[in-house]
Amino acid sequence: MIQALVDGILVGSVLSLGAIGLTMVMHMLRFANFAHAELLTIGAYVALVFDRLFQAVHGSLGQKLAPLSLTLSLLLAMVLAMALTAASAVLIDRLIFRRVREKGGELSMVFASFGVALIVRSVIGLSFGLHTELYSRGIAFAVVLSRDPLLMIKPDQVFVLGATLLIMVVLHLVLTRTTFGFALRAVAENPSLAQVNGISLKRMVTLIWIIGGGLAALAGVFYAMTNHLSPVMGRDMVLPVFAAAIAGGIGSIHGAALGGFLVGIASSLALLVVPSGYSPSMPFLIILAVLLVRPNGLFGEARS
Repeated sequence: MIQALVDGILVGSVLSLGAIGLTMVMHMLRFANFAHAELLTIGAYVALVFDRLFQAVHGSLGQKLAPLSLTLSLLLAMVLAMALTAASAVLIDRLIFRRVREKGGELSMVFASFGVALIVRSVIGLSFGLHTELYSRGIAFAVVLSRDPLLMIKPDQVFVLGATLLIMVVLHLVLTRTTFGFALRAVAENPSLAQVNGISLKRMVTLIWIIGGGLAALAGVFYAMTNHLSPVMGRDMVLPVFAAAIAGGIGSIHGAALGGFLVGIASSLALLVVPSGYSPSMPFLIILAVLLVRPNGLFGEARS
């Protein structure tokens, strides 16, 4: 029971990062972006490419930062993955979403996001193959924290949780204590009024895609560090990430973070009572439960 709870918290930290980026995009642009989870895949594979490249250029970069399986090359690749995934998100918006947004409605945007997700998934599958990949072939041993009850945790998981919490705190401070944060909330609540007050709508949309893409890349790398890489990562992650965003309330950073931990813990605890093949249904149940009890989410507010 305790082990499942800890595993759920660790899984939830990754979901929280993906959900924060998603809820920000949904809050500002007012559409369900089903291609957001594919940004996790892009980030994970970009990091894989640069990790291998850095190790080939300088072998010493491939040394592990004990006790983690993380290497200096992967750490550098992670930064580049955030930048390139953010650039990819902006490019996708300018090539597809912006044009659909100007000519169609929210429903058209949703259908467009489905198409983008399929295209990205297929391109990654064709480029890297459909087999799974690992950042490190070494065996990551878990540390036994307690024997009665048995409680084990991997150093990589602790690193992912700590990094996620630090990023959440920094993002919270940026959004609540800076001019950018105030401008972002103004645009999300009333775009027309925000423009009248001199806020550039296009600039804010671009910044939101940059933040969302960067966080998605980080979530993808963290997921791959503690699991594995696969071209269908986005397909597997889209429902848990959406469930986290909806449970927390669209537009709420705190809600998305809490929703990620909620989904992660619920999915992990579900393995104790139902066969593993049924655990993917847990995000559906959470979405339905939240929509029935509190349609705006735990921290969401009704919007016109």
